[in-house]
Amino acid sequence: MPLLRRTVKRRGLGFEMSQTSLNLTEKLALFSELWSPKIVGDYNGNDLLVVKLKGEFVWHSHADTDDFFMVLKGRLTIQMRDGDVVLNPGEVFVVPKGIEHCPKADEECHVLLIEPRGTPNTGNAETAAKKLAI
Repeated sequence: MPLLRRTVKRRGLGFEMSQTSLNLTEKLALFSELWSPKIVGDYNGNDLLVVKLKGEFVWHSHADTDDFFMVLKGRLTIQMRDGDVVLNPGEVFVVPKGIEHCPKADEECHVLLIEPRGTPNTGNAETAAKKLAI
């Protein structure tokens, strides 16, 4: 039986979605920049992003949305004022909205992020990285 494949152009996002699986490892192989989230898909007004992290990010919070992290490769520490959460591959943590946090990875780490479209990664649109679709 042939593989069903239907391509749908998503308005304004610059990429096409299909009814086949999305390979995050292949998407991560397309870039090398750190702390530069790439949009790989979307659903219900949320962006699916992959990002490579190494070192420490900035302390920030998101007033209007939670912050979803799923580690695909490596180890990620989510620093918060009340204590840290350490994530290994396959583990997920959601930082509640309004909680100040600072992601940190001692070695390169690959992460899946899910967030409402347009959410600035620093919590501030003026200092946020531009998100490109790949």
